[in-house]
Amino acid sequence: MNPISLASGVVPEFGPVDTIEAARAGGFDMVGLWVDPLEWTPAHTRDARAALAATGLPLLDVEVIWLKPGVPLDDHRKVIDVGAELGAANVLCVSSDPDHARTAAQLHDLCRHAEGSGLRVALEFGIFTEVKDLTAALAVLDRIDHPLKALLIDPIHVDRSGTSIADIAKVDPALLPYAQFCDAPAERPDPADFAAVIRDAIDLREQCGEGALPLAALHEALPPGIPLAIELRSEALRNAFPHPALRAAAVAQATRRWLDAYA
Repeated sequence: MNPISLASGVVPEFGPVDTIEAARAGGFDMVGLWVDPLEWTPAHTRDARAALAATGLPLLDVEVIWLKPGVPLDDHRKVIDVGAELGAANVLCVSSDPDHARTAAQLHDLCRHAEGSGLRVALEFGIFTEVKDLTAALAVLDRIDHPLKALLIDPIHVDRSGTSIADIAKVDPALLPYAQFCDAPAERPDPADFAAVIRDAIDLREQCGEGALPLAALHEALPPGIPLAIELRSEALRNAFPHPALRAAAVAQATRRWLDAYA
């Protein structure tokens, strides 16, 4: 059975300690944290480290490194440094840089920066970025000669980008240290409507088994037993469960029901 992690996007209005405590109270095996390099302070690190120790939860990932032209790499390196201090296994990266060679060069730099901690530097594709599908992501990763490079799969981005699950099954398992998981409606946003794409991704996701995505086939295509970060950004869940622990519990229970039935 896959261990499941509470992705920070499930509880985006809460800070790191609340996120960690919600993950434990909700029954998750692991947790992920949002690290804004411009706002994160040593106090955040101290408090998060204490909460992780108190709950015993492993930190699956920190996010997000968002590569953009003109953004200094030092900001991105700080996310890795925070993750390393907290014992994170992975750092999530996306790119809005249309120059894929520059994206690859920056990711390589970040892999080298992560060498001391062993964090995997995981590139996520999606139509909201400039690395829009699996083919583009693999082409970027092919330019990087470093063992810490990784690929992050998210079911909604697989579907919205038209990526083939058969192609995901062909990916080198060594590139997939973990994956995200969620469900989503069948209706896809217009790729040219950026606002609709973002709303689809941050407000309209659904509990596993309640949407229209081919989750069983995708799960079968992934390496067996890898951790699943449950990236369930949902306006409906935020409204129904304003308390972070209750929201986390609802997500964990639905995810485990799906995994028990189909995994």
